[in-house]
Amino acid sequence: MDGETGTARGAGAAAAAPDPFRRTDPPVLALTLSPNRSLSRRGSGWLMGLLAAGLAVPLVPLAGTKAAWGMLPFLLAALVGLYLAIRRSWLDGRLREEVRVWPELITVVRREPDGRERRWHANPFWVRMRLSDDGPVEKYLTLRGNGREIELGAFLSPWEREKLHADLRAAFDEVGARGYGPGA
Repeated sequence: MDGETGTARGAGAAAAAPDPFRRTDPPVLALTLSPNRSLSRRGSGWLMGLLAAGLAVPLVPLAGTKAAWGMLPFLLAALVGLYLAIRRSWLDGRLREEVRVWPELITVVRREPDGRERRWHANPFWVRMRLSDDGPVEKYLTLRGNGREIELGAFLSPWEREKLHADLRAAFDEVGARGYGPGA
């Protein structure tokens, strides 16, 4: 057996079990969740330019003095610090969670910013959904099923997690699954 995919190899191997992540029929619910990017790439460029201009203002009257050279490393450090923070924010913004619900299957694929991928699947009938206020974030949404509990949309705002909960509940109602665990 090929460990991660569960497919059989070799000439005498039995037929491979179907991969639950490769479906051809359309899902009842298909969502792709991603963090909000409130500043576009163009806006980030403008912000960096405005900051550079603003940091240069105190240097103009001090041009050619030792004081200007004393201030320059700190102003450059502020500019580099902002650049690194914006860059990190854009890299973190590549996070994606794909949620798909079929009558007999729910899948969640989480694609991390570094390229790693985590997958979870379960039968919606046995999945328990929980929206609670006592988690690491407000309106913490979890799904429990197939022996695991996963968080869903931790990067979303509380009202977006409530909307996601309502969308999942409607999809579960449509496929006839319960999905209403404690705290749902």
